[in-house]
Amino acid sequence: QVQLVESGGGLVQPGGSLRLSCAASGIIFSINGMGWYRQAPGKQRELVAGLTSGGRANYGDSAKGRFTISGDIAKNTIYLQMNSLKPEDTAVYVCTARSGANEWWGQGTQVTVSS
Repeated sequence: QVQLVESGGGLVQPGGSLRLSCAASGIIFSINGMGWYRQAPGKQRELVAGLTSGGRANYGDSAKGRFTISGDIAKNTIYLQMNSLKPEDTAVYVCTARSGANEWWGQGTQVTVSS
């Protein structure tokens, strides 16, 4: 059974930082890439950051310059370092993994930025 488990979410003040982690298990195929999406109430899901097995990272516009994705795809683990957090970053952050045409999603971890 494939599982993606996220951790590291929580409540943080504006300007603060959080580090999210995601670990995938039960995937028997080689993962091509992993990433983070987020969804806020009333808004569409959006890409935050992605990381390929070759080590290439890409970011959504809202994450550029503030967030950094890292990890070891071969170990099915990624991280998202989020700095300079803003109230508009409040959302459920969901980890994804893909292998060819297969894609898996975690349950998500809540990030709330508020004073």
